[in-house]
Amino acid sequence: MSNSEEDRRRKYEEALEIKSLRRIISAFLNYPEAAEEDLKRYERSFRRLSQADKALLSHLPEKYQRMRRCISRNTFFIFEMLKAFDPPLDISQDPDICKQDPQNVSNNTKETNHCSCVPASSRKEFHPEGGEASVNATGELNVTTSPPPDWLDPSLQMRVPLVDVDKVRCIIRNIVRDWAAEGQKERDQCYKPILEELELQFPNRSKESPPSCLVPGAGLGRLALDISCLGFASQGNEFSYYMMICSSFILNQTERANEWTIHPWIHSNCNSLSDNDQLRPILIPDIHPASAGITEGFSMCGGDFVEVYGDASQVGAWDAVVTCFFLDTAHNITRYIEIISRILRDGGVWINLGPLLYHFADLYSQDDEMSIELSLEDVKKVAVHYGFQLEKEKTIETTYTANPRSMMQTIEKGISLDGGRDLLKSRILFRPCFQLLVTGYCVDGRSLLFIFC
Repeated sequence: MSNSEEDRRRKYEEALEIKSLRRIISAFLNYPEAAEEDLKRYERSFRRLSQADKALLSHLPEKYQRMRRCISRNTFFIFEMLKAFDPPLDISQDPDICKQDPQNVSNNTKETNHCSCVPASSRKEFHPEGGEASVNATGELNVTTSPPPDWLDPSLQMRVPLVDVDKVRCIIRNIVRDWAAEGQKERDQCYKPILEELELQFPNRSKESPPSCLVPGAGLGRLALDISCLGFASQGNEFSYYMMICSSFILNQTERANEWTIHPWIHSNCNSLSDNDQLRPILIPDIHPASAGITEGFSMCGGDFVEVYGDASQVGAWDAVVTCFFLDTAHNITRYIEIISRILRDGGVWINLGPLLYHFADLYSQDDEMSIELSLEDVKKVAVHYGFQLEKEKTIETTYTANPRSMMQTIEKGISLDGGRDLLKSRILFRPCFQLLVTGYCVDGRSLLFIFC
């Protein structure tokens, strides 16, 4: 490829990334407008009630005003988070200036990002001022805070589909899972077995030379931080800018525990025990990350797992790889397993926990996304092909970003080791079965652990 062709490809890919970033930031900025549209729909439905029903449900208009105040607090958190974000590219430029012939370059229009590995404990140059916040009589949040950066100018905001805004709402629920006291139960269900296994596999850790641990699909970063606090040089890897913008803010910009207030459960009126339960505030983060006792070398790396860690420089670079609810994000799960087997050094350990709910399985689009969807049996065969050997199995029972006070809980329950049968209790619980298993890896003296849910 000539230098001009390479330069044209680079500019085109950069333009795609600018467009992707603009869309993601616009999704965050569109959050309050989309939420207000939902509220207006609730109010229209209420107005259609008979006078008798309106009298019976006379508290609902006040509930909708309370929801507006909750939305304003969520919006305040989102806007402060965006102000602290340091984009890797100048997203104020016109992404169309780098138009190229799609026949000559890779026309990849999905969410993209450059590989960017930075210490998670280091702070950016920009520090939000925190600000003063108050709610006025109409339920709107009045704030006095630092001015936004130029790239947050309203003229750069795009109109995005509601599915993008739904991702923002998903991020808010994920914050509870990783960074709220209310999410401790889920963390104990999912993260605790992994942390305990790491301690078993690396009993003699040294502060002077801590074992290295990679966490692909790190999400909002709590598991990677908890591993670091165990005495590992931990690196989280995440592809989604939705996740990275939020995790960077919590890890780098938080000044104290319980600094922010969000209302994560307001966007669903289903299965609520009470209005107060639905609208309750959640304080985040439950800990101050910078004071949590992290081990030197903790970092977060943005980029596609295959592209970043498929590089030759990563061969044999890690003592441990931890994947939690990650394997089923692959277009080709065999490629994930192959790379994990390559990047572990002699004596390394792989711990994995998560279902096989393949992310691209039911994606019908013109792009014809590749999706290799294997059964658990086939995944085991692939693991054995790359040197993994089944050592033990155990079961877990967990929810995922669930409202603990909801009338309905989706619980993932694994298969018991002793061959006992699964029990489906006659309650309002859906219990699909997933399996947690641990395998070992033995090639050239390496002993590798693999937990698989």
